[in-house]
Parts: sequence; structure tokens; C-alpha cells
Amino acid sequence: MNNIRNFSIIAHIDHGKSTLSDRLIQAADVISERQFHDQVLDTMDIERERGITIKSQTICLPWKTKDGRTYFLNLIDTPGHVDFSYEVSRALASCEGALLLIDASQGVEAQTLANLYLALEHDLEIIPVINKIDLPSADIERVKGQIAEDLGLDPETALLVSAKEGIGIDTVFEAIINRLPPPKGDPEAPLKGLIFDSHYDAFRGTVVHFRVFDGTLRAGETIRFMSNRAAYKVEEVGYFQLERIPQKQLSAGHVGYLIAGIKTVSDTRSGDTITHRDRPCEKPMPGFKEAKPVVFSSIYPVASDGYEDLAAALEKLKLNDASLIYEKDTSAALGFGFRCGFLGLLHLEVVQERLEREYDLSLILTAPSVRYRLHLSDGSIVVVDNPTMYPDPKDIIGAEEPFIRSTIYTPERYMGAIMQLCLERRGINKTYQYLTSDRLEMVFDLPLAEVIYDFYDRLKSITQGYGSFDYELLDYRDTDLVKVDILLNGERVDALSMLVHREKAEQRARRACEKLREEIPRQMFKIAIQGAIGGKVIARTTVSAFRKDVTAKCYGGDVTRKRKLLEKQKKGKKRMKMVGKVQVPQSAFLSVLRTDSE
Repeated sequence: MNNIRNFSIIAHIDHGKSTLSDRLIQAADVISERQFHDQVLDTMDIERERGITIKSQTICLPWKTKDGRTYFLNLIDTPGHVDFSYEVSRALASCEGALLLIDASQGVEAQTLANLYLALEHDLEIIPVINKIDLPSADIERVKGQIAEDLGLDPETALLVSAKEGIGIDTVFEAIINRLPPPKGDPEAPLKGLIFDSHYDAFRGTVVHFRVFDGTLRAGETIRFMSNRAAYKVEEVGYFQLERIPQKQLSAGHVGYLIAGIKTVSDTRSGDTITHRDRPCEKPMPGFKEAKPVVFSSIYPVASDGYEDLAAALEKLKLNDASLIYEKDTSAALGFGFRCGFLGLLHLEVVQERLEREYDLSLILTAPSVRYRLHLSDGSIVVVDNPTMYPDPKDIIGAEEPFIRSTIYTPERYMGAIMQLCLERRGINKTYQYLTSDRLEMVFDLPLAEVIYDFYDRLKSITQGYGSFDYELLDYRDTDLVKVDILLNGERVDALSMLVHREKAEQRARRACEKLREEIPRQMFKIAIQGAIGGKVIARTTVSAFRKDVTAKCYGGDVTRKRKLLEKQKKGKKRMKMVGKVQVPQSAFLSVLRTDSE
């Protein structure tokens, strides 16, 4: 076990985590030059395009030191976004140390700090690494000052590297071996292993990624998952080197995989404990919890005959993404679809893109919403995330919505603009403090419903990309909630209904009406588009009618002839409106939803 090191790389988005992983893999000769490509651990197209890690990977790097000893360094990669913070915490629980990566030009940002606190919670040894030292804008002394002031770490221990150019990679390996502690554990004790990830293999079933803390696991033994008491016979164990390398056994301190004919990924929950069925360990690893969705949206196929394809695609996607939950849903306007729960807005976007790309589907998503708690007059509490399930307003005596605590790091010059943005979104300013002479940490309590639309995009634009944002869920607080309905010629369109705070109802309704007016084609009669709370109309626009020039054939003569023709036309339009049905194009639904994300 003295020759094993288990470590992770943690960083803010775009600080070069995947590039550093690439250089470490190349230096350890795990992959040939011919097979190598950039971001080798990122297996999805979306990850490469957006420069983010969604599905974490694990790899065992053999490294030979100058004195001839071979060490096995297990890199447990972590997702980089706040939506996946639970998976990050489970991966960190499987490590003894972490490389904290900081961009030499950007400096310490929101998720750098959030990830550092996560690592310190697990008592990990931290090695600060300053990356991108080759950039013309790199300011190493300033970043060292931030490491001392913001992070409370010794800046003199920071490693200087350029992952892109391959500078300083050997010093990273030396630091991992010399400064990170080897794993502890007893290979003879009852088996205790922590699941930190899993993925689905079409031929072998679920492949479980896990770290052995105590005991030894061999192929052919029967294991049990402690959260759901399910027992399985192990077919194969081994470790990862981009491909699976089977081994006879994995003992205390090792990180690897097991295959046991498990049919679904949802049986293997991240954070669960593995033990032997016949000789179980005393208690499971601490920190296990169910992944809870916080953002909800309905997904419908653009063409109604695409429902079966969507159902099959969601079933396959669920095999690789245990945190996605969905149930059948129906809408009078959009037909059959699914109501889905997501870990956050990025998770929603990733699922949507994967469905469209990997399964070639055209989709419509309803406006994202959060879970509200409603207190009814009969004393019961109902949880509502879908506007169509909203009860009769006269039965509701109170409503609560989820709040988050957001931490924003920004240069001082953007303080006023950020204050204004957060107060517009019903934010409560908790505290702010200067980290350095020109950098601020601002803490706000914000309603989650105000953040899930365009908050992050607005923050990035008003801070010219320098502001960074991180959040954690807090609690539920009282709110004044109303349901806004959109009416076309007096008929309610259920797919466009939304739950909003009363203060924002008129603004959101007016914006939806304006967008619909641009998208709905003109008819031979006027179309009234209204936003209403119950029976009270709060916004209205009108799609004006086409008008045939019925007086064109009148040349000369008395004006009463023209009047008579116009009156006749007016009566015809009135009758047409009584029987006229409005066809709403798919683009109209998309445009209304896009107003919330633009």
C-alpha cells in the first residue's frame, strides 16, 4: 500500500483540469501517441465542446521514480460544475489528497474555494498548482498572494506548471508521491468499499467504480450493497487504464471496478458501501444520500408520433445517468411527453443535448420550474413542480419556495451592477468582504426560481466574464406565488402556464404575449393573446387580421356603397372569429421559453 497514491484534481471551470490530466496520462505512457487525443478522459462530444467534465473518469497511472521504485497513482477525475457537487464529494472521499488547480491569469474563483472546502471536509492533503504560467497575462505573484489570503495555504509550496506546454509535469508526479499520504486500511478486515461512480456497458451491465478501504475482493465472491441490501456475485474486478484491466483481486487502498451482472445503474448509487454478504462490515461509509432533483421541466417530441422514440431514448439515457428522474406527462397543446427532474440547469441542458444528438430527436421543453410547497386550508401540505397540478387558489393559505445561498467573486468595479442584478431577483444581501484590495466576495440569499432562468448568463455579461458564481441549497421560505395562464382567443394553453412570484407576474406575462404575437401567423380575424391570473387579465396583445380591400371595385359613386361593403366585411369577420381556431406553431412555444433563457 505504500506504493499507492489516490488523488483528485479540483479546479474552477476552464482552469485546465482536463489538459493537466492529458499531460499526466502521456507522461505515464498509459496510451500510445497514435491513440491519444486532447481531453482523452472526456468521452462525450458535449464535454469537449463546452470544455467541462460531466461524467467523471478514473485512471491508474504507473510512475517509476529515479531510484527504480514503481508507484501506482490513481487519478479520480471529478465533474467541474456545481450541479454535480455530490458526485465530487464522493470522489474526494475516495482520495487521500488533491491537486488544487488555479489559472495563473484568472486567479482564485468561486468554485476553487467551494471545491477546497469540500476537500478539507474530507481531511485531504492539498497541493496548490498554478497552471498556464506560459500565458502573457499570467501574474504568478498575484495568484500566490491569493493562495495565501483567500485559501490559507502556503504559496511557497505551489507548483508552477503549464499543462498545455508540458512544463513542470515531472514535479507534479514527485509532489504526489512525496507530499500525499499512502492509503490506510487492513486487507484482512471485512470488506468495505465506497462506490463513487458507475456507468452502463451494453454487454456486461453496470460497471461499478469503487475504492476499497478495508478487506479484499476477488472474482466469484458475493457482495451486498448496504443501502438497498441487494446481493450480487462478482464476475470480474480490475483497474482502469482508459480500458478495463482485469485483476485477480483488489485489496485495501486500491481503486478499480467490479462487474456483477447488475442490470441498471440506479441500483448502484453513488456513495453506497459495498461489503461481503457472508462477512459484512459493521457500518457503512458516512455521507451517503439520495441525489435530489431541484429543477423540473416537461419534455415533448415536436411530432406526436415521436413519443415512443422519446420513451426509448430516456430509458437508455437513464442507464448512464442515475440522477435523471422522469414520469409520464400529458398536455392538451403538446400531446404526450415526460416530466423530468434535474440536478440543475446545466444538467437539464446536457440531457436535452444528449437526447437530440445521440438519439436524433426534436424536442420541446417547457419552462423550467422548481418545487414549491403549498399549505392548504385543510391543513395538508402539497409539493408542486408542475403548473398543471396547481390547486384551486382559494384552498391555498400559504406557499413556500426554495432558497439558495450564492457566493459571487468579482473585481470591485462590478459591485454595483451585481448588487442591482441580485436585488432585482429578490436577493437578500447577507455579507460582502474584500479578499484583496480589488476583489470582493459577495454572499446573497436568492430564490432558486430566479436563478434557474438567465441569472448566470446575466452575471457573466455584466462582469465581462470576470465574475464567478457558486451556490448551495438552503431552505424553504414564504413566498407570494401565483399561476399565470396564457389565453389565445379566450382559450387556455396549458403548456404555456407558469408559476411565478406575484411581483414578476405582469412582466413575465407581457413578455410571453409579445413573443407569441411575433410567432403566431395572422388570420382573417383578430387573435387576442392574454396573460391572466385566474379571471383577471394582466397583459394583452393582439395579432391583427388580414384585411381584404373590399372597396377596390368601387370607383366613384356614393360613399354609402363603400360603407355598406365594409359593414358586410365586419360581420363576416365577427362570424369567422366565433368559429375560428388558432393554430399555434411549434416555434411559438420555443420562443416563449427562450425569453427566459436569453
